[in-house]
Amino acid sequence: MTATHTYASDVAFTPAVKSIQTRKGSREGYAQAEQRGWRTEVDENLATFLAEANSLYFATASADGQPYIQHRGGPKGFLKVLDKQTLAFTDYAGNRQYITQGNLSENPKAYIFVMDYAHRRRVKIWGEARVVEDDDALTTSLMPRGYRARPEQVILFKIAAWDTNCPQHIPQKFDAADVAAALAARDQRIAELEAEVAALKGEKVAG
Repeated sequence: MTATHTYASDVAFTPAVKSIQTRKGSREGYAQAEQRGWRTEVDENLATFLAEANSLYFATASADGQPYIQHRGGPKGFLKVLDKQTLAFTDYAGNRQYITQGNLSENPKAYIFVMDYAHRRRVKIWGEARVVEDDDALTTSLMPRGYRARPEQVILFKIAAWDTNCPQHIPQKFDAADVAAALAARDQRIAELEAEVAALKGEKVAG
């Protein structure tokens, strides 16, 4: 059963967390932040951010609290926004351990962590998730077109709260495909400039 929270941030700021914040001197600042409120629905900024994501980490826990984090990836936008509080993605066939599915069968609480290394941004999303195995239409609609993977099921994620972090300590990294595209564009421009120089030299000689 989902606990009732006074603030959306209570999903993370439990009484134990608040007690430590008080002891270490950060409670006052976070108390002001929780008054402003963490977001509970997908807004335009989050939708745009997720549309560019090709990788995420998905966390679950067993009934006795044993945590598990698994990577999920795909083409940009593989994590879909179904409505203002629901995200979904196709779960591809993999190593057949089914730890995530087993955890969700006894504990629906889940967490999505999305990192954008290129722009040094990260988004944290708390909520509950469930596995949908018997909806072929939904699975097909969420499967990225042309992506070479075998869809096995769908994971639906209901958002409880989400927040962002500052870029401190995030190393800047770039996707290999984006680097390759930038280098190709640079090489093309160099070739164009070299052709222009050669043409100007030819005109000068002819003149």
